[in-house]
Amino acid sequence: MGLTTTEEMEQRHQEDLQRLKAFRLMDDAFLTKCFEDDPQYIQFVLRIVLEMPDLTVIDVRTQVFVENLLNRSVRLDVLATDKDGRKINVEVQRSNQGAGRKRARYNSSMMDAGLVPKGEDFDVLPETYVVFITEHDVMGEGKPVYWIERYFSGSNRKFEDGSYILYVNGAYRDESPIGKLMHDFACTDPAKMHYDELAERVRFFKESKEGTTVMCKILEDLRNESEKRGEEREKKRTVRSMLQDGDLTLEKIAKISQLSLDEVKRLQAEWEM
Repeated sequence: MGLTTTEEMEQRHQEDLQRLKAFRLMDDAFLTKCFEDDPQYIQFVLRIVLEMPDLTVIDVRTQVFVENLLNRSVRLDVLATDKDGRKINVEVQRSNQGAGRKRARYNSSMMDAGLVPKGEDFDVLPETYVVFITEHDVMGEGKPVYWIERYFSGSNRKFEDGSYILYVNGAYRDESPIGKLMHDFACTDPAKMHYDELAERVRFFKESKEGTTVMCKILEDLRNESEKRGEEREKKRTVRSMLQDGDLTLEKIAKISQLSLDEVKRLQAEWEM
């Protein structure tokens, strides 16, 4: 006899609690929730990463959608603003592929695009930082942090346009502040973290009733989104099969697949290229 709906929900809830135990700050869904709303946590991280002990973050937003009407839009994990107006985008990436250099360049350009109001001089453009915290040493030189900025070719003279890209080596470990921070980003147990400031936040979302309720809702949403994407992929495979057979009109294919006629036409155009 199968499980009742209530039993299935309870089973899924227990599975989510087990998944939650394995979460780390290196996981973007967990990081964005931990750094949401309260600037003190991202401020703590940025003071160490940027080596700016006096940095004061006055605003933090997570999962920020930056729209580009003509080309590809981006979603930023964390966007912080400090008291001097500097804009700092923080991304965590477990895959080297997700931390490509041109992605960092694109994130930087998308941040710039929305920072100068019409009629204002370009000099009002604030300093911007794109910070990738990567699980592995993407650059492969064993350094804790890689700073990237523009220089005049053939000299050590900086261009000083106020744009910076940083790659933080998440595999770096030692007793320095950045080494301890990267240990904490990879740690699943708040009791084993070096920094109480981060351990407190992680403990809230992993151990308190209020925090685990929030995270389980996020896991449920992620599961539903994943299932929806799977259904969409299956629909597209079905459409492709029907298009290849050539026995049905596009209108009939749209009705069977439950996709719009325009979507079917778009898929047909893609596969005929």
